[in-house]
Amino acid sequence: MARIYRDAYGVPHVRADSVIDLAHGQGEVTARDRAWQLEWLRRRATGTTEEVFGEPAVEWDRFAHATLIAETAQRAHAALGEESRAFVGADVAGVNAGLHADAPELVRLGIEPQPWPEWMPLAVFHAQHILFAGLGSLLWSRWAEEVLGVDAVLLEHEEPTGSGSNAWAVGGGRTASGRPLIGGDPHRVIESPGVYQQIRLACDEFDVVGFAFPGVPGTPHFAHAGDVAWAITNAMSDYQDLSDDPADPEFEDGLRMRNASTVLGDLGFEALLPLLRSRTVDDVDRALDHWVEPVNNAVIADRHGAVRYRLAGRVPVRDGTAWTGWLTDVHREEVGPDGQVVTANERRGPQSAAVGSSFAPPYRARRLHQLLDGRTGLTPEDFRTFHNDTLLQPAEELRRLVPGEFDDWDCRMDADSSTAAAFAAWRSALVRRIAAEPVFAPLHEPRHSPLFAPWLDVTTRIALALPNLAAAGTPYGIDVAGLARLALDDSREHPPTWGDTHVVTPVHAFELHGMEPPAVPALPVSGDSDCVRCTGSYPGQTDECYRGSVARYVWDLADRQASGWVVPMGTDGDPRGAHHHDQLEAWAVGDLVPIVTDWERLTEER
Repeated sequence: MARIYRDAYGVPHVRADSVIDLAHGQGEVTARDRAWQLEWLRRRATGTTEEVFGEPAVEWDRFAHATLIAETAQRAHAALGEESRAFVGADVAGVNAGLHADAPELVRLGIEPQPWPEWMPLAVFHAQHILFAGLGSLLWSRWAEEVLGVDAVLLEHEEPTGSGSNAWAVGGGRTASGRPLIGGDPHRVIESPGVYQQIRLACDEFDVVGFAFPGVPGTPHFAHAGDVAWAITNAMSDYQDLSDDPADPEFEDGLRMRNASTVLGDLGFEALLPLLRSRTVDDVDRALDHWVEPVNNAVIADRHGAVRYRLAGRVPVRDGTAWTGWLTDVHREEVGPDGQVVTANERRGPQSAAVGSSFAPPYRARRLHQLLDGRTGLTPEDFRTFHNDTLLQPAEELRRLVPGEFDDWDCRMDADSSTAAAFAAWRSALVRRIAAEPVFAPLHEPRHSPLFAPWLDVTTRIALALPNLAAAGTPYGIDVAGLARLALDDSREHPPTWGDTHVVTPVHAFELHGMEPPAVPALPVSGDSDCVRCTGSYPGQTDECYRGSVARYVWDLADRQASGWVVPMGTDGDPRGAHHHDQLEAWAVGDLVPIVTDWERLTEER
């Protein structure tokens, strides 16, 4: 049987003699902490959210059924090897043992959580990521090109609700300890409860601290196994297509989708146990050979000094619109003791052409390289400060539209900055003026399912592409500089500081469906979408921080307890719990909380 311990922040440390008992313990403690979240995720994966939320949930349920989320999970589960299937099955048995009906959201809805079948973790994982490959952006690109022709490319940018991330590492020759360091943070919509769960998994075979997806065993994306640690970012790969093949799922009238997991009947779960058992960079690399999607950039380092970048996942090879196979020439880079590696969803060089077609702007990657270049004697505290860098490089370009207005500003989006507030107000006014131009009128009309509205919102697209539009001079015949001067008058009245309106606003399922969510303090935060300190807003619509770092971490290969991590909320999904959002303040000000691995400093849960 597994034993559960907690640290001061309620992080569960699961200890067992066997892998199977450990998986059962992970499932059980997750259900104790996240009963409502697991029921919500189960319903999303099976397309049954309408049963509790009514009409506002119809579009998602239709999409979940049409894209065969549950069916793909069942196929992938059936194809697992015996050991992986037992591992997943033990986790599900633990979930079912730990489920309880007294979570406030369940009580409010008048429902009880339903038992999970053994394939449910795969379905939950698939539902969390099925829109990562940019289906919404494919729809946007096709529509924008219909309206704007080839000039639609000026509105291309990283998709607004997709996922970015930062991850970086340096070799031991650059650190105070002489061993490598890894830092990073995944960027997603900030949710309540959080999308990632801090956890420790320890048994006779391994002892791993990392971030899990609630309901999914293991720690696939970010973890420190003592001798080796790893992190990922989204590689922005094209592993999903709009399709004309009748064999592909039809998700909307006349529109079909092809994606790697559905074609293969594989969700990459064969990687989970090998990752936990890894001791070296080579071990992690071999484990990631099983990965399918999302296609990721992986950064790996071990205490022996090895540091490596690799691409992980299934990238289709195309002949026209046909998929003819999978990319086998996986790109890898070895990082020497005095080297560094950065990945922030950017185009990484010629090898990127085989992976995708649209990448994030280079700002975050460029800034991280600037922060790292020439630095030696680096420590975990240095990496924490890099997390909190608020330089907004696009601002340097945009302020040229209004010479003299923001010349004395350092382009940092600090919460206590009045100039950052003035800049943000002006930027929003400019976005609104551009979006109101007649050339964009057709793009304001409803198109496709409301499910894709975040990708199809033209005001959002203009905000994201504002540097491109500014550099183009008169795109679509629009005098951007002239509108920029008018926007100054629109924005003379602005909040005193950026933090007055740039506050963290975690999204809860209730809010998405027209119900009042559990209260969470709206704390001011520094940063913005294209800062290393990613705290995204919707210029032209709202300054609130709706997406950004859903976790931050520093992995120290010299001493795991010198590492640190933080999430925007806490470990407990219950709003009544002491650990529901007890990390929120630390996250908001840019701190990390300790990683404790000394069992004597933990409290056993009875």
